Amino acid sequence: MKKILMISFFTAFSVNATNRQDADRCAYDREALLSLDEKAFDQDVPNGGWRKIGNMPGCEAAAAELIAAYRERYPDSSSTVAWHQGQMLAFSGMNKQAIPVLESSKKDPARDVAGWNHYVDATIAFLSGDKESLERARDQLATVPYGSAPGMPPLVDGFMEFPTQPGQPPIRMRWPLNIDVVDGLVKCFGKAYSEAYGPSCRPDRS
Repeated sequence: MKKILMISFFTAFSVNATNRQDADRCAYDREALLSLDEKAFDQDVPNGGWRKIGNMPGCEAAAAELIAAYRERYPDSSSTVAWHQGQMLAFSGMNKQAIPVLESSKKDPARDVAGWNHYVDATIAFLSGDKESLERARDQLATVPYGSAPGMPPLVDGFMEFPTQPGQPPIRMRWPLNIDVVDGLVKCFGKAYSEAYGPSCRPDRS
């Protein structure tokens, strides 16, 4: 009996110590980050704002909590902030909690010229385990026409080409936007979002 109690004690001690280590590793200056404007909080790539926390493996849930607090303080923040909160929940394996947050990031259909809502639908279908809906959303995204608004870069072989420095090759992005991500979700359907979202699941376009 004494041996069992000792084992239980050391097991509990080990778990608590691990939890404290995780909390310390994911710690951040909450007020400093919540005081940032939206650009600094959400778009400071690669490691600014919430990304400083979210880019650390195992800290995705802490990042989602931080983004939720930011949205509560700034209720007029953009839908992109909501999207990133949902992503962090999904990266941490909390698919059920992620779905309504991702849903809230949808745009007015009349202003959705790049198929963002189809991308959201595809992601939600993946997290819901609904492959039929995922493939349907993928097909809808794939048919989004390329815009002709002034200033749009040329579309070459299905890729937008953004000019860079003279003598350097252009930056190329596949159209429609996010189609590579969705193809990865289809290819790695049934796996964790953290894996399916990554480059190893996306088609090789080289």
